[in-house]
Amino acid sequence: MSWLILRLGFMSRKLRIIWLGLLSLASLTLHAAPLQVAVASNFMGPMNAVASVFERDTGHKLQLSFGATGQFYAQIRNGAPFAILLAADKETPLKLAREGLAVEATAFTYAKGRLVLWSKRANFVDNDGAFLKSESFTRLAIANPKLAPYGAAALETLTKLGLRDRIAPKIVEAANIAQSFQFVASENATLGFVAMSQVYERGKLKEGSAWLVPTSFHSPINQDAILLNPGKDQPAALALLNFLKTDKAKTMIRSFGYDL
Repeated sequence: MSWLILRLGFMSRKLRIIWLGLLSLASLTLHAAPLQVAVASNFMGPMNAVASVFERDTGHKLQLSFGATGQFYAQIRNGAPFAILLAADKETPLKLAREGLAVEATAFTYAKGRLVLWSKRANFVDNDGAFLKSESFTRLAIANPKLAPYGAAALETLTKLGLRDRIAPKIVEAANIAQSFQFVASENATLGFVAMSQVYERGKLKEGSAWLVPTSFHSPINQDAILLNPGKDQPAALALLNFLKTDKAKTMIRSFGYDL
């Protein structure tokens, strides 16, 4: 009888160890689950750089999705489990907060974008935009103005120049600013409106020719971040938002041509 009691006691201890091991494994798995972050396409370069340093410094893992702000808005409304939105405007994060899908108090401007008219061809685009009036090009790429703030800024620029209607037949509409860049990079479009971060590095144009559009030609491209409801209970979400406000992150963001 005493042998049986000892045997049961041994088994109970063994089961406890197994149970604690399973709990520890579950905890590790939960911690390792990457934070899902929706990021405006124009911010792909800087966000990849920021994410690399953030993951190294904190141990948190990120799963980045890049796309048009308007598309993310629709996905979030339909239940997409993003924890954070890094939008290409101020309006979308606040709209999500008003709809009860985000925490308004967490919204802040993480970058101020610059619009550029760019061609892969050297000495093709002049530095004052007058080239557009010559219409000596076949296709002009812009991001969908209904979904992408950079596309809306491009249309405002054409309106400011009095060219919106004249150039309309030559416009090739991209789904987002990343695709607008691809159209020009692949020369499926002669030139296009892109984000400065896509074609400049450390303040210098990487290739081709470009016109840095004056900020007075369009509404400010103030890009806001916000905590979404699925991120409320995820420590990594607040950690990332706080990291974006650090001098280390701001230095990286500025190096891609953004203002702060």
